[in-house]
Amino acid sequence: MSLLEVRDLRVAYGAIEAIKGISLDVEEGQVVTLIGTNGAGKTTTLRTLSGLLRPVAGQVLFDGARLDKLKAHEIVARGVAHAPEGRRIFPLMTVEENLELGAYSRKGEAIAQDVAEVFERFPRLHERRAQKAGTLSGGEQQMLAIGRALMSRPRLLMLDEPSMGLSPIMIQLIFDTVAELKAAGTTILLVEQNASAALALADTGYVLETGRVVLTGTGPDLLTDENVRKAYLGED
Repeated sequence: MSLLEVRDLRVAYGAIEAIKGISLDVEEGQVVTLIGTNGAGKTTTLRTLSGLLRPVAGQVLFDGARLDKLKAHEIVARGVAHAPEGRRIFPLMTVEENLELGAYSRKGEAIAQDVAEVFERFPRLHERRAQKAGTLSGGEQQMLAIGRALMSRPRLLMLDEPSMGLSPIMIQLIFDTVAELKAAGTTILLVEQNASAALALADTGYVLETGRVVLTGTGPDLLTDENVRKAYLGED
């Protein structure tokens, strides 16, 4: 049994079906990536898995239990955290307050220790811990979004376009962080526009087109697949 099992998931915006019966698995300790062009349904998939959207059909199982009927905060409490596209930090709250909010479903002194661990992972956030989050750079906000998601101590971390709009230096830092989390045993479901970098980290990849899975394979296999290289890696 996989940690996350998605079976024949269908999601619609009104009369328009955005996800058309996709199935995928995420094994514990793996990095799994979803790649595809804009509009393929990657973000919609993550938003549905985290309870922000309701499927019209299909099942989402996490550690054998149904998630697709639960509310978003209940899904977080089960161990699924989502760092969304666009970061969605709380701009008028401080860095430290944003992190503490990420642990809203928990109680106890361990929260302070987890804040300290996020600051150790992202020293720049520690330097700016009392600063309003809205005044951070894009890269710093992305660090904060990931740190806030980690504060719930997730068994599954979902990252949606973590490198979008960042400088090359910040992109490298974000991917180094994902690699470190993978090495530490964190299970990650990654949506990323930089398909080459995502597949290089991934144990398994799924290629989405217009709401359907059209190809799946190991990260290395998809990196060398001729069709994937032409369509998603910008190679002729």
